[in-house]
Amino acid sequence: MPPRSRRCGGSTERSQQSTVDLPMITIRAPQPLRQHISEARDHGSTIGFVPTMGALHEGHLSLVRLARRSCGFIVVSVFVNPLQFGPGEDFARYPRNAERDASLLERESVDLLYAPDPEEFYPAGFSTAVEVARVSEGGEGAIRPGHFRGVATVLAKLFLQVQPDAAFFGRKDLQQVAVVRRLVRDLDFPIRVEIGETVREPDGLALSSRNAYLSAEERRLAAGFPAALFEARDRVTAGERDVERLERDTRLDLEAAGLAADYVQVVTPETMARPRVIGPGSTLAAAVRAGKTRLIDNVLLLEER
Repeated sequence: MPPRSRRCGGSTERSQQSTVDLPMITIRAPQPLRQHISEARDHGSTIGFVPTMGALHEGHLSLVRLARRSCGFIVVSVFVNPLQFGPGEDFARYPRNAERDASLLERESVDLLYAPDPEEFYPAGFSTAVEVARVSEGGEGAIRPGHFRGVATVLAKLFLQVQPDAAFFGRKDLQQVAVVRRLVRDLDFPIRVEIGETVREPDGLALSSRNAYLSAEERRLAAGFPAALFEARDRVTAGERDVERLERDTRLDLEAAGLAADYVQVVTPETMARPRVIGPGSTLAAAVRAGKTRLIDNVLLLEER
């Protein structure tokens, strides 16, 4: 493993700053977390934050690299948030591999890994929830009631604990991105939200921690998910503008591929509202099941002007 350096300042300052080789810090409680971040700020660093639920893959690591381009001190949280899982969902069996996650983050020169203890993060009697209306109500919000309340609550707590200058999320979680942006805007968090592009397997399947659930046959079927979305994009490139027809045809393509669709929706990403016609910025979002494994993905249908 090459030596790593704790860097001060943003990307434009880095070449002019001295560096010190230091191991990644692992913190489990808010007080020492704040102390380390305060020290980093005192040394002139901007704080970049990548919140995750662990089971890290190349998609997460691409966000770490994106953060490193503009921030001098990188914090990654690993916390499987119970509040965003509903009854009967996969909280208990969600992939967890703390040692592997830490090793991957160390290789990416992450400065601080925050892995809070669940009982301290949500102490006995915890009864506060943060809810972002409207953008959270369709799509995933309709299929998974309470999911985005859990997402908004954990992020509000993490933002207050880490107090980053910038936070980094993946475009695969399109509706989550809309929720985060609205949360930051409405509650006046002084945080820049940056979005990384979806990272895909060679056959197009978006990377996801839940891909580990797929059997060999389910993994074969799952390749039909991005194929159907890319076909929809090709239809729009060829001139399709009818929202209902595109949604219907994509659903049929998914069914033909052996996938059960929870929803197939053309949306405007900022509001998650359904446009009357497909226009610049319109995005096709969908959720499917390959066997018992639930996958989400989206594609931009028409570039912004």
